[in-house]
Amino acid sequence: MKSLRAWLLGGVLALLGSPAVADLQLHLQGDGLSAAQRQATQALLDEALEKLPSSFKTRLDRSVTISWDSRMPQDAYGQASLVSTLALNRRLLDSLTDGSAATQKTGRPHGTVREELLATVLHELTHIYDRARLWPADQRRLIVQCQRQLDSQGKVGLRDECRGQPGRRFTLSDDPRLLDLAGWPQYVGRRGEREQENHQDVRTPDSYELSSPKEFIAVNMEYFLLDPSYACRRPALHAYLSGHFGWAPEHPPCAAELPYLNAGNDFAKQPLGYIDPERVYSVDYLLAEANQNWVSRWGHSMLRLVICAPGRPRGPDCRLDLDQHLVLSYRAFVNDVQLSSWDGLVGSYPSRLFVLPLGQVIDEYTKTELRSLSSVPLKLSRPELENLVRQALEMHWSYDGNYFFLSNNCAVETLKLLRSGTANRQLTSLDSIMPNGLLEVLKGRGLADTRVLDDPREALRLGYRFDSYRDRFEAMFQVLKKQLPIPQATVESWLEQSAEQRRTWFERADLRTSAAMLLLEQAALRRQLLLAQDEVKQRYLSGRSQQDGRVDKANRTLQEILANSGFLSKPAELLGQGGYGLPQAQEREQLLDSSRERQARLQSLSTDLDKEARALLNPERDKEIRAVETNAKLIGNHLRALHKAAGGLELP
Repeated sequence: MKSLRAWLLGGVLALLGSPAVADLQLHLQGDGLSAAQRQATQALLDEALEKLPSSFKTRLDRSVTISWDSRMPQDAYGQASLVSTLALNRRLLDSLTDGSAATQKTGRPHGTVREELLATVLHELTHIYDRARLWPADQRRLIVQCQRQLDSQGKVGLRDECRGQPGRRFTLSDDPRLLDLAGWPQYVGRRGEREQENHQDVRTPDSYELSSPKEFIAVNMEYFLLDPSYACRRPALHAYLSGHFGWAPEHPPCAAELPYLNAGNDFAKQPLGYIDPERVYSVDYLLAEANQNWVSRWGHSMLRLVICAPGRPRGPDCRLDLDQHLVLSYRAFVNDVQLSSWDGLVGSYPSRLFVLPLGQVIDEYTKTELRSLSSVPLKLSRPELENLVRQALEMHWSYDGNYFFLSNNCAVETLKLLRSGTANRQLTSLDSIMPNGLLEVLKGRGLADTRVLDDPREALRLGYRFDSYRDRFEAMFQVLKKQLPIPQATVESWLEQSAEQRRTWFERADLRTSAAMLLLEQAALRRQLLLAQDEVKQRYLSGRSQQDGRVDKANRTLQEILANSGFLSKPAELLGQGGYGLPQAQEREQLLDSSRERQARLQSLSTDLDKEARALLNPERDKEIRAVETNAKLIGNHLRALHKAAGGLELP
């Protein structure tokens, strides 16, 4: 039996040809060239071969003919055929021969004419490699591996699945993993179908890479082989290419800390920050629960980075370092005061990855929008977690998508980031276009540990849940109901009273009730400010601003704030042209100066707008806000007096 299998296997291998395989060879078509031209060209080709990985040359076991073509367009450098020829632009031959190409600047990514020629040879050879089919050596290897596997299972004979697939491609450009990293991810909800437009276009070495996956891999091979900083600028793609070829060029060590711009609303703080993936203990799926607003009825998807404080060993105690934690949130960047439902449906808003302090996100949802947050740890391996953090920061600098409420919303963007960042196979076929649904499918795949929410009290204590202040306000209202004969039945009806009506109860409140009233007055102030914000928006949209100089002035200030704050969602605008991927050391100095200058301007404008905003309100709204502010001071003074009378220390 064993001899029969060996005979069948040997017959198939004989049909495939001799086991001898020649490496890639570059054959110069030297007809009509002088000795100096041949020598200069051969030196270029030898250098290209030296730059290529050994596995590349072994797999592409053919002779490629190189020639100089005088019929190429003026701005072209070279082009490969579908088979095995590569032509270079003849007009560049003289400068290559006399050596001036090595110093002649081009204004193109690689700098000089000679470097561009070298990059062109590598680029076009990559196209040939990408178009090639499985080479005989690998067909033999696959057949042998298959047969051994069948032997181990006790199966007899050379089965059909071991005979190989002569037409099978070994292309890079259609590899699903590469497409995820390159910017052609799967459509969420359309199993297997790929997005047609690449939105990772903000920090690119050459926009030509965005034209197709084939050009993407060819352009990136240029930089993988020629740019020592590629490993630090595009770490995920560098890891992919290194893994494919089993080799990588030498490069200087990459900085452990990766830069980001903090989109927090504290304009007094320097926005440029750094994340060391080693210090990230966990990545949580952060879900803002739904409310009644049309754009929020299915919740909002985010990722929380649980970052350890400097000096703290990585472990569960890092969850206590809340001031270090950051939130990755895909949001529609709205550069106007109007939020249009229609624009959100048709993709008029840019979708960008914001990096926000956790504290601001908690306040935004629990206090202002009265929505609870759930923070569910994702079950990721250590490499998956750190790769996800790096990929997120690459997207922070490079991605500028379109927000579609139904097809490219926060849940879809978050899922695409999880797929590309972790390469976890369980995420590949996972589909959900709704934030709350995404948490459920993550749980169903065993990727989200929702058990942390089982005990509500423990979840609050350990920071896995952040409750809406609606529950706190209701609890404070019940204190009032217990101590005072107030007629209102709900906390909403209490807050809907005027500030003067609520003030009549202050003198009758004891210490505990006064503390509850203070919290409710703070809630009333937030409510009035939200109403004022909507009022200003409606006034602006109605066109009345054209007839009111005060509104015009405030509007100009608001528009300037929006114009100056755009860099917080699109940080690459601070760097201008040049560079790609993650910013490196020399670019970080520029970022520090530029972001500091912008932030100072925002702080000044914000102060101006605070002063001008009151002029935009109708007199009744302005009066009510001032009355609520007075209430907060009065009840605060009353509370301090009661506390002192009870023998307590004087409150600040």
